[in-house]
Amino acid sequence: MEERFIVTIGREFGTGGRQIASELAELLGVKLYDRQILDTLKDHYLMSQEQIDYVKSIKPRWWYEPVSADMYRDEEFIVRSLAHKESCVLLGRTGFHIFRDDPRAFKVFLMADRAFRLDKVARRLSISEEEADVLINKVDKARENFTKTFSGNTRYDAHNYDLVLNVTGLEPTAIAQFIAQCVRQKLGL
Repeated sequence: MEERFIVTIGREFGTGGRQIASELAELLGVKLYDRQILDTLKDHYLMSQEQIDYVKSIKPRWWYEPVSADMYRDEEFIVRSLAHKESCVLLGRTGFHIFRDDPRAFKVFLMADRAFRLDKVARRLSISEEEADVLINKVDKARENFTKTFSGNTRYDAHNYDLVLNVTGLEPTAIAQFIAQCVRQKLGL
């Protein structure tokens, strides 16, 4: 029986990470977990998605409040439980940190040039590049605050990952295929 494995994908907002993760999961024949994890938290804490996003986006000092720390611990427990049961691709959720010592984890970070991200977000959301710029700053700041608070590390430290990839100008399918090849080689799949 093949050992389970997990691929974690962190990303800058506007890199196409969700599409890449979805295609990667399909190539590897495993499930993709991302915001579904939050659905469990929404039910447990009786909060809307907007409320959870707000709590996760505010400054780190807030994260030491009991509900926030409990929410993170619950999310980490859910993520670990899923990965223990089956191989999967995990998008976000500080996966690089949660599975930092797991020899069956392959950790990826996706980045891209600012102009690429601006164009991608503006087109995808049908907004101006100025609005896209504000949104990119907001989402990246929230993700970084969350990461620093719970991992004590920046998500931009390349030492956290097995692969850091600048996806500017690359097709999502080609990126997913490349990552799949790296995962198979490193984990002996």
